Amino acid sequence: MKDHHSTLKGYFFALIYVLALSNVYIFSKAALKEVHIVQFGVYWFGLGLIWNLIFATKTCKKETIINLTRSKFFILGIIGLLEIVATTSFFTAIHIVENPAVVSFLGNIGPMFVITLGLIFLKERFNFLELIGIVFILTGAFVISYTGSSNISEIFIKGTEYAILASLIFSIITIVVKKNILTLPPALQSLNRAFFLFVFSFIMFLMLKQSLFIAWKAFYNIAIGSVLGPFLTVVANYNAMKYIGAGRVSIFGSIKSLFVVAGTFIYFGILPYNYQLAGGLLTILGVILITGVKFLRNKRKESD
Repeated sequence: MKDHHSTLKGYFFALIYVLALSNVYIFSKAALKEVHIVQFGVYWFGLGLIWNLIFATKTCKKETIINLTRSKFFILGIIGLLEIVATTSFFTAIHIVENPAVVSFLGNIGPMFVITLGLIFLKERFNFLELIGIVFILTGAFVISYTGSSNISEIFIKGTEYAILASLIFSIITIVVKKNILTLPPALQSLNRAFFLFVFSFIMFLMLKQSLFIAWKAFYNIAIGSVLGPFLTVVANYNAMKYIGAGRVSIFGSIKSLFVVAGTFIYFGILPYNYQLAGGLLTILGVILITGVKFLRNKRKESD
């Protein structure tokens, strides 16, 4: 009964994660249309830091923070630095690519990176179905980002390289987070992420001498997005992984692209091209194949 309750709780957090993350694409794109990316970062992660501080104060036990070892601080630091690279790349892609749904579809390449990293560093193997999943994802990513140009420098949509880099780094973060989820609570990891990203944004803000003044509409989009992104998405994702594992969360995460397509059409009145939708569906199918096979394999190991 307890396991069933935990599983339901995990799926609930996964659903919240998907809905929140889908809207991050929409509200961040709307804000980045009006403000410099550095201004965006200061407000987005500054507000996110406030929400995370409030949540951590209410949910984190004092002993958890007091008893943090030097190695745990080191892990938090590594995660924070990786988050800076990944999140900066992600929002750069959102800023450059016209349709945020394209960035969302390209984000589905993440599970392929997780499998590849496992193959390289953990000496894991993948079977035929997982190989097909990887082929689907790569084919879909190529179709989504291909421009049809014969010029090598213009063969892919500008900005897609940032989306792929973000997926790679986020995959590394996923592995590190999953390994330490029991000793570093979701609220603490989410707070750590928001802190690193705000500090980095503020430093860049000072270096580039940007103004704190932004339009009210931009602030409105950032305020909503800061609740969804730096706070709700991260907390829900970490909690979902805690209860049902990264594999199932990845399957849920891939479906977010369909919500982004709908939200982008409602908010901006644009849709991906038909070939981009086809490529996007290929990436979703690839993610389901990869994570589904991995889930079944782990189930067999548990039953043996």
